[in-house]
Amino acid sequence: MTHDTPDQASFLAAIIESSDDAILSKDLNGIITSWNKGAERIFGYTAEETIGQSVKMLIPAERLDEEPAILERIRRGERTDHYETIRQRKDGSLIDISLTVSPIRAPGGQIIGASKIARDISERKQAQERQAFLIGEMQHRTMNLFTVIQSIVRRTLGDSRSRAKDVLNARLQALAAAYSMLTHSSWAGAPLDDIIKQELAGFSDQFSIRGCDVVLNAQAVQQFALIAHELATNAAKYGALSVPDGQISIEGRIDPADGNRTFSFQWVETGGPAVVAPKRKGFGNSILFESAKRFGENVKLDYDPQGLRYEFRVPLRVIESTGDQTAAAHIPQR
Repeated sequence: MTHDTPDQASFLAAIIESSDDAILSKDLNGIITSWNKGAERIFGYTAEETIGQSVKMLIPAERLDEEPAILERIRRGERTDHYETIRQRKDGSLIDISLTVSPIRAPGGQIIGASKIARDISERKQAQERQAFLIGEMQHRTMNLFTVIQSIVRRTLGDSRSRAKDVLNARLQALAAAYSMLTHSSWAGAPLDDIIKQELAGFSDQFSIRGCDVVLNAQAVQQFALIAHELATNAAKYGALSVPDGQISIEGRIDPADGNRTFSFQWVETGGPAVVAPKRKGFGNSILFESAKRFGENVKLDYDPQGLRYEFRVPLRVIESTGDQTAAAHIPQR
């Protein structure tokens, strides 16, 4: 075995000493044997105050059971990587850390202790908590907004039940559900199959879905929520979902087309009542066409007597989430 020269050992010691992370070592009884400047900055103790003391001095009382488990893993020669936990500073304050613990072996190979690297992740945790708070606040305000809008609808259309009021409220609820998905993902998007399954939640044995796991950007989520709602509502009232034996087959497919990937969506109903094309095209029909045409021109709604068929093709780049919502900016506004 090649041993470090004095210069190498000094160089390695300098790296450890200058690290911003807390780097310390302990024996198999949990007694601290080394302590760098990073540990002093993070925990507030000097090397003189810690070397020879139990590492439990850094562990809050309610987490003392963590140390025996870590030592047991070390004795088995196992590492503990990026374990997020809480430790206690000299002044009693608590700090969020990411902990990596590795066995230390003697030249003969036997395990004689452990090295610990503790990274302060307090700022990251605080940022995550702020983000979670903001997402919750956004969701709360969004739901309040939809509640206000529904209240306005009720007052505008009167207290008596009307089909227009019920239809409008149902569409608002579909949009509210889509907004809830978006706030949970920090507006990064939502999977198309989740949107569809949410609309068809009461008919789990009457539909099949495949190829719709594409994650949509925020603007596409809102449009697809309305499309899925109109299709599901129509199927429940007049189509395949209005009878026990009716079925809906939903399929998405991504194909290359002229160097650009294209997403094809198809909704096919079978086993329902004979389909009759409506004599006039209402707002629901407009949603199925106009919402899809925001993304592409290839939209087809076929009132086949055997079952309604709805399909369209759209460039994938304008509906797919990129995580930063840049794709949404390419959606043509009409």
